[in-house]
Amino acid sequence: MVAGSKMLSSALAPFLIEPRFVGRVWGYQDLHPWYDRVAGEEPIGEVWLTGDDCRVASGPLAGKTLGKVFSESSAALLGSAAPSPESPLLIKVIFAREKLSVQVHPDDRLAQKYGQPRGKTECWYALSAEPGAQVAAGLKPGVTMDQIRNGIHDGTLEESLNVLPVDEGDMIFVDAGTVHAIWPGSILLETQQNCDLTYRMYDYGRPRELHIDKSIEATRLSTHAGKVPPRVLDDRTVLIDVQYFCVERIPVPGALASHHLKAQDETAGGLSYLFAAAGTARLISHDFEPIDLLERGIVAVPATSPEFVIHDLGDLDLIRISPRWPGLSQ
Repeated sequence: MVAGSKMLSSALAPFLIEPRFVGRVWGYQDLHPWYDRVAGEEPIGEVWLTGDDCRVASGPLAGKTLGKVFSESSAALLGSAAPSPESPLLIKVIFAREKLSVQVHPDDRLAQKYGQPRGKTECWYALSAEPGAQVAAGLKPGVTMDQIRNGIHDGTLEESLNVLPVDEGDMIFVDAGTVHAIWPGSILLETQQNCDLTYRMYDYGRPRELHIDKSIEATRLSTHAGKVPPRVLDDRTVLIDVQYFCVERIPVPGALASHHLKAQDETAGGLSYLFAAAGTARLISHDFEPIDLLERGIVAVPATSPEFVIHDLGDLDLIRISPRWPGLSQ
């Protein structure tokens, strides 16, 4: 921290988070040029940007896990409106070289029935997409639960899925209860409730556990899943704004003061994350040492953060991700 700082003791400066590379059977051996990482024995399928086991990579909290920081400093991170001191969002980059399982996530009620704190509503933002890239989000109209059960057992479940083409810049919403699958061809920035609970319905013969009964219980035949059109405002583009999270693209015309990042209404949480989808940036303040946000890096901006200025160091594409608090009117 800069000498002579007049920050309040309750204030918490922004900090970088070290990504955590997670092995998945459907992932890649080599993440170049996205990340300077080559897998060991197991392919890498997910890069966790805000997982509880990710570590702080800058400032006085460096080395601590994000979960530890939330347990010690939740009020400074989240602000007074937060209904829970726990980390609200899990943000990932998904690298699918093969098809993921056909799966479904429980909602809050069902997750809590089985002893978990919350369910999993999520969204996917396409950082890149090859020609012909597709995902499955929801079921075709008229599909019945009997068809789903039969499709699981005879290997024809894909015939019941609502398949969407994916182009770079698409935002796809996947609410809890949606039967879905990510297929190869796109790199996705996934924002979700902080929950890694997945019920696999069908896994293309791979020797992994299926959760057929729970997946059927979690499934909703009709959901709100699908592509979300962007909402272009004067100072930002809102990619999605729903119950649990808000994702925005923030233009930085050379430099941008942090007060211009503030959410436009009171339903957003005080915490936000800044992700460099492309390019690099530097955060400068009188109250903390400069922070360099590199390409595909992420920085947490606590609710009590002092003011700062973001400088575009070249080709910056800045994504701001904020939690929403369920139960507050929007």
